[in-house]
Amino acid sequence: MTQHSTDRSWFDQLQAHMVEWRRYLHKNPEISFQESNTAAFVADKLESWGIEVRRQVGGHGVVGTIRGAKPGPVVMLRADMDALPIQDEKDCEYRSGVDGAMHACGHDGHTSILLGTAHYFSLNRDELAGEIRLLFQPAEELLPGGAVHVIKEGVLEGVDVIYGIHLWTPFPVGTAASCAGPLMAAADDFYIEITGKGGHGGMPQSSHDSVVAGSALVMQLQSIVSRSVDPLRPAVLTVGTIQGGFAQNVIAETCRLSGTIRTFDEETRTVMKERLHSVTELTAATYGTTAQIRYIMGYPPVVNDAHEAARFFKEAVPVFGEANVKEASKLMPAEDFAYYLERVPGCFMFVGAGNPAKNAVYPHHHPKFDFDEDAMIHAVRLFIAMSTGYAAERNAGMDI
Repeated sequence: MTQHSTDRSWFDQLQAHMVEWRRYLHKNPEISFQESNTAAFVADKLESWGIEVRRQVGGHGVVGTIRGAKPGPVVMLRADMDALPIQDEKDCEYRSGVDGAMHACGHDGHTSILLGTAHYFSLNRDELAGEIRLLFQPAEELLPGGAVHVIKEGVLEGVDVIYGIHLWTPFPVGTAASCAGPLMAAADDFYIEITGKGGHGGMPQSSHDSVVAGSALVMQLQSIVSRSVDPLRPAVLTVGTIQGGFAQNVIAETCRLSGTIRTFDEETRTVMKERLHSVTELTAATYGTTAQIRYIMGYPPVVNDAHEAARFFKEAVPVFGEANVKEASKLMPAEDFAYYLERVPGCFMFVGAGNPAKNAVYPHHHPKFDFDEDAMIHAVRLFIAMSTGYAAERNAGMDI
């Protein structure tokens, strides 16, 4: 694009800056809906590079706009900023300095990557075709998700395409992966309270045991996927908690269960919801109890546009090498990037960030989670390639 496109020393300097930014953010995490200092850090950096900034978008969201000297499309790039309510157990100089808060999913890296991308495009406006819109999104980790709030404030108006990157430690550093169609699952949660009739543990005939009903329900719910869902359509139902009773010789009057359901299409999602309700109500009745169900529809599935997924496989090869660009298998974790893809064509991409040599081996959301920071410069180059590649094809009049 310009001299910066091939200037390795410039990218080396950018990498050093991104490591500095990332470690500052890692030391100073802010959980969902509380990202005020993070947002100020981001906005101040953008403004220092002469980028137009909109603050307080959908809460603590920040939107930066870079308009190129040449006509072209509007490309949106998104990063999430929030940390998790987890105690950091790492032993390193940049460990979290906030009790009970930690960047355990790589959002500090995502924020730094988008800042690096912003810096690049701020220096290359003369050759930029169209507009780069930089979305620093709050509250990805907590329902209903920050994407819903920023969309309501019009961030997608005029946007032609959107791209997102997630650093992913299950994949080794130096690799990238994505796919066309469903990539990440819809995530719905359920909370069930079974009410029976309590009594003496030695006189069960006078009671309706909510714990027995709850135990039976756990097993019955496991039959939904195996007997009510098309075996060619992935689905998961997990009961994560069961709580009932307070003494060993008392039959509990109430028993509470909670869990999650993951699916990739709306038909399966509907089947799972309907069957959970019917199985719960019938099982409770079988044991002389009743059930109240609170069912929360969470994030929809992340579904990549086929054309933009094809662009990923084209543009990622020069960045990572052909052997290091993979087709991703479907993943059951959820992401509120899904809401953008319901409205605008785009692609969500994984950039490998695992490295045993740097102890980047723990799973996301683990108290010792970390990633190989070398992955960040790869992600910047991928953002640049996807953005400029899209603009070039649009301006050439190609069918994308």
